[in-house]
Amino acid sequence: MASNISGNAYALTILSPIKNSFTDDEVSYADTVRDRLQSWNSEPNSPMALVPQTYLCRYFVLDDVYTESLPGASAIDTLIDLLPFVPDSLRRCYWPKEDHLNSSYLVFSCNFHCGPNADLDGYLRNMWNTISDKIKEVWGFCHGFDGVDNADKFIDYMKKCQFEATLFFVGSNDDPLEEQLKALYLKQEFSKFAVSNQGLDTATLRANFKGFIQRVAPANLTAPTWTAGGYRIDKLVKRG
Repeated sequence: MASNISGNAYALTILSPIKNSFTDDEVSYADTVRDRLQSWNSEPNSPMALVPQTYLCRYFVLDDVYTESLPGASAIDTLIDLLPFVPDSLRRCYWPKEDHLNSSYLVFSCNFHCGPNADLDGYLRNMWNTISDKIKEVWGFCHGFDGVDNADKFIDYMKKCQFEATLFFVGSNDDPLEEQLKALYLKQEFSKFAVSNQGLDTATLRANFKGFIQRVAPANLTAPTWTAGGYRIDKLVKRG
């Protein structure tokens, strides 16, 4: 558990095996999951933007993994490399084999603000309560998801599919998402203020700055602020 936590941030990695089956239209479940995930790109924003405290996340379908069939670094491998008269058939006996998955996997990777108590259950509960319809859309084709119809069952299922994280995304501090969105909003607005108030006299600048502070309300984290999850410049809308 400790490797999943960095300060107040939690790195969640979920791999859920997708059933090796087909829809009535003869489309594999893996391709169906992939198509449904890609359809989210046509929406104004990602459904995950509704899930509180989500720093960032990624979904994708993993079809297979491979191990390159190349000589290893053992003493025997090195010796065989230095002896050109060794038959190729003998060389292959010492090469690692290819590993393949028995099914495709739905991969969900997420960094979120977990707080000092590393509240994974709370995050997953909020995820279910806000986007359970979207969760069912993609996880409904996975092994073991049958019967998951409430938050508690969803939490148990996700924990069964959880892998230990080894890397964190470096780009967010430990602050709650609301504070980070407000900071982003203030940064953008102050840059605009600085550009539009160049060359003004002191009295006018002071008056404009007071008006700016009243408008952006730095101590108010709810509004005005930046929209969570905005990933398309033409769709970004500031709340407030």
